[in-house]
Amino acid sequence: MGVLTGRTALVTGGSRGIGRAIAERLGRDGALVAVHYGRDEAAAKETVAAIEDAGGQAFAVQAELGVPGDAAALWSAFDAQADGLDILVNNAGTDGLREPLAGVTEEAFDRVFAINTKAPFFITQLGLERLRDGGRVINVSTVLTRGVAAPELISYSMTKGAIDVFTSTLAKDLGPRGITVNAVAPGVVDTDMNAGWLRGNPEAWQASSEISPLGRVGEPRDISDIVAFLASDDSRWVTGQWIEAAGGALL
Repeated sequence: MGVLTGRTALVTGGSRGIGRAIAERLGRDGALVAVHYGRDEAAAKETVAAIEDAGGQAFAVQAELGVPGDAAALWSAFDAQADGLDILVNNAGTDGLREPLAGVTEEAFDRVFAINTKAPFFITQLGLERLRDGGRVINVSTVLTRGVAAPELISYSMTKGAIDVFTSTLAKDLGPRGITVNAVAPGVVDTDMNAGWLRGNPEAWQASSEISPLGRVGEPRDISDIVAFLASDDSRWVTGQWIEAAGGALL
């Protein structure tokens, strides 16, 4: 019996990258996992199958984020397959565009905020009536909000700065219900989102490895294992925290 047996988790953006690693880890720990996806149904089905092949339970939930009514659509799909929630992982996101301030269009700015900030805000708001007392909310942030500045990711970083404030404020709001709220902040991780500039680029890979005192690029499981701790009873006295998950990149 896993430490999360009897609990239900929702992982947004759970079909690929860090989200898939989180979904699979929570499944191995015994949770029934709702794997949310936006458009890639095949990837979501693969993630569900991987969880089930490992002895876990999972189902896919489809809802495009960043559009009107996205949160309501997500919960409608969730409610059709589960009754109540214990763990909400707000992982889905996009880096939008890699442009400094001068190159950011209003349309692109609105898009990245709609997906990275507005969607998790209202997903959480509508999820509170489903989230049981003693539950967990875990938000995925970034080290770019603390001590690391990337001009080409200014819009993305701003969305995650808002998530940091959301995390600490919500922790205080939900504390009386025994619900903890924390943020996990990855650095460079080898995922499809970073593939375009990281994989197949030895110079970028080396530079990214040297950021961490541990001398390597992060892997999705490095993040998922931290999320698993925050989802478990072992983290019961940890709330409102921003946890660097970047191999000491800020040292």
